[in-house]
Amino acid sequence: MHLNYIELGNNEGPLLVFIHGGGVGGWMWDKQTAYFKEYHCLVPTLQGHGGGSDETSFSIRENALDIIQLIEQKNDEKDVHIIGFSIGAQICLEIVSLAPNLISTAMINSAVVVPMMYMIPFIAPTVKMTFPLIKNKTFAKAQAKQLYMDGEYFKNYYEDSLKMNLTTLINVLKENMAYSLPENISKSAARILVTAGEKEKGLVKKSVRKIVEVNEHYEYFFVPDIGHGFPVAKADLFNEVLEGWIVHQKVHKR
Repeated sequence: MHLNYIELGNNEGPLLVFIHGGGVGGWMWDKQTAYFKEYHCLVPTLQGHGGGSDETSFSIRENALDIIQLIEQKNDEKDVHIIGFSIGAQICLEIVSLAPNLISTAMINSAVVVPMMYMIPFIAPTVKMTFPLIKNKTFAKAQAKQLYMDGEYFKNYYEDSLKMNLTTLINVLKENMAYSLPENISKSAARILVTAGEKEKGLVKKSVRKIVEVNEHYEYFFVPDIGHGFPVAKADLFNEVLEGWIVHQKVHKR
């Protein structure tokens, strides 16, 4: 395993693992790790991202297996809670299905589990056409705005965009669009909360309901007035909802 990660908080506390989205970095969780300082926080960097941008392969399953290995190294009989955004949320679902008894709770944010196989052939030509625009700050700002990262996070977002390899980006998008809900996920002991912004695309909302259907212990929460980016767009509410789920296993809706 050559997984890069940051370790924060209280090493004696329960384990919180924050998994970032595609094309961004662990810095997207800064407001969460600052809030959950009594917990033992791990923030891994996914394949081909940040300092590992020379690696061009990207696999949801491989990322999940690496993170499971990291959790097992750090676990020490503690409760483990995993939190993922976008492709990081897909990785969370994969972890829960691959290690059904390892995770206590999971918070799945904006995951898509309805495959769009018809889109796969168009990804490479489209990305190749638009890839040079990534270096353009105006274009990058418009992209960042969709994730609520055009403010204090923009510097980090732009720097990570410049590091991203063309092949990696194509592979990330292919993995994201081909992902479907693991068959055995309903057998997991983890309690899962699924969230999405009320203004997200229909496919994300459809995915929320599809995940929740498989197990009576799964719950969902649509966040008012936002699109794709709950952890950043409404960080305080996100932290309250996450804490309520971890501590009381109930959805706290402000």
